[in-house]
Amino acid sequence: MLLSKTNIEQKLSKARNKQILSEDARMKEVYNILSNVDDELERIEQNVITSNGRPNNNFKVNILDSSKIYHVDEIKQICIDYRLRFLDTKYFKGPIPAEALSKIKSLEKEHNLEIQGFKIIAPSKLFKLEDKDDPLLFAPIGNGYHYLIHQWGNDLHPFRKLLMWPFKSIVNLAILVLLMSTITTMLIPDGLFSKTNSNAQFWILNFFMFKCIASVVIFYGFAMGKNFNPAIWNSKYFNS
Repeated sequence: MLLSKTNIEQKLSKARNKQILSEDARMKEVYNILSNVDDELERIEQNVITSNGRPNNNFKVNILDSSKIYHVDEIKQICIDYRLRFLDTKYFKGPIPAEALSKIKSLEKEHNLEIQGFKIIAPSKLFKLEDKDDPLLFAPIGNGYHYLIHQWGNDLHPFRKLLMWPFKSIVNLAILVLLMSTITTMLIPDGLFSKTNSNAQFWILNFFMFKCIASVVIFYGFAMGKNFNPAIWNSKYFNS
């Protein structure tokens, strides 16, 4: 009995049909994987945006990046210098980037735990405060230490520390007001108030300018409910 000849077209068609079935199965598997990933990221995002704070997470200390571990005292100092807030992420009103969620997912896998108690450093305007630049996302380790997970957003203004210096204390603010009053007095044209100039006249005008500027600053501070940096760095209230 003679063997039938091989029809290459038929073989090719069968191979194509098998490949289509294989692709369907593969796509189904990929879909399931992606669905599981989406569920994981959704859970992580919910943990972040509803975080109420927690004393610590049981990280495996030996595999943590030591350069990303910060004590609350260091965080406090930076917040005071740059007039930032350090609060639970439930108060944060900005979006949490996918990259941050992915980093959390990787950390959870490495340390075999569900990370909770997230906190964030950001300017006041990025929080939903009660009365109510650049976020940094942290997870508490314990004993005042926090682990930096991710930073995003635009860099802070290079002069932000200098611009926020007057709000660090009442002494700093008084120095600024005195400096402004002196500069303003020096800008007053000679002979505006009298034909002759003298040191006594300069200091009288300087004192007058100081009172005027100080009055505006005090009025603004009370009207807007503002406070100095050390009092607000971890405050959840708007009027502070």
